[in-house]
Amino acid sequence: MLDSWELALKSANRSPGTIKSYQLTGRLFCDYLDQHDMPTTVDEVAAEHIRAFLAATLHGCWADDDQTDPCPCRTKATSPGNAHKHWRNIKAFFGWLVREGERKTGHPMENVAAPTVHDNPTPVFTDDDLRALLKACSGTSFADRRDTAILRILIDTGMRISGLAGLLQADVLLKDGLLRITLKGGDTLYAPIGAKTAQALDRYIRARARHPHAESDWLWLSPKGRFTSWGIRQMVYRRGREAGVAGVHPHRFRHTMADDWMEAGGSAQDLMRIAGWKSLAMVMKYGRSAADRRAHAAHAKLSPGNRI
Repeated sequence: MLDSWELALKSANRSPGTIKSYQLTGRLFCDYLDQHDMPTTVDEVAAEHIRAFLAATLHGCWADDDQTDPCPCRTKATSPGNAHKHWRNIKAFFGWLVREGERKTGHPMENVAAPTVHDNPTPVFTDDDLRALLKACSGTSFADRRDTAILRILIDTGMRISGLAGLLQADVLLKDGLLRITLKGGDTLYAPIGAKTAQALDRYIRARARHPHAESDWLWLSPKGRFTSWGIRQMVYRRGREAGVAGVHPHRFRHTMADDWMEAGGSAQDLMRIAGWKSLAMVMKYGRSAADRRAHAAHAKLSPGNRI
């Protein structure tokens, strides 16, 4: 049924990233059921089987009581956020089965609670962290020019890796100070960039013109051709190690950009437009650290207890 579901998702114009996420969860779930001799037909899968799988995604699955031998089902412990994503994906899959008439016994997840995801703000980079990252690629080699431009874009726009890796040469509008991005749902966003980011991009584009694969439409290049999202992630991790900055990952730049914007007094509506979000709830999520600091400062000034 996973193949049929994939066709349905494609016909609904769901993004490739969303389809990939659904399919990954589906395959992991099927492997888990098969390896643990649980029902694999759509009508026989029950809430207890889904709960067992979700528990395995939270705590791992092991072939021995000492938890030294991984289970052949390949289910590894992951974060509560990822476990919650598996919960959403499985719920969507069985919802589709019910709507298609493939499952006659109702939705099995009516009483399956979602994994709890604690609302902890993501640590943001300090200005010193960002300076150290840029210093790590401050040379004049092709890789240094490319990596500096990528890091500048991440710092300036908080762009998702999927949008960053998907940039074409034609998407760079330097004279206008804009980057044309295709969002997850297929919408187009024009993200503004500052003068330093534009300068870094210009330096990279000049170096790119001498690259053996310069004729490629893709903006980012590696020695073998296109510099993919995987390559960009690995580069970010490597530059973090070189800079001595702990916990560097691409999405942390998105939180940092939102935090810096709100800390500087930027408009929440403007940030929503720049980041490509469709609701202010996302602004509140990503700008939470700055909001907390403003609330603490306000309390220090207005503390009700200080009046007594």
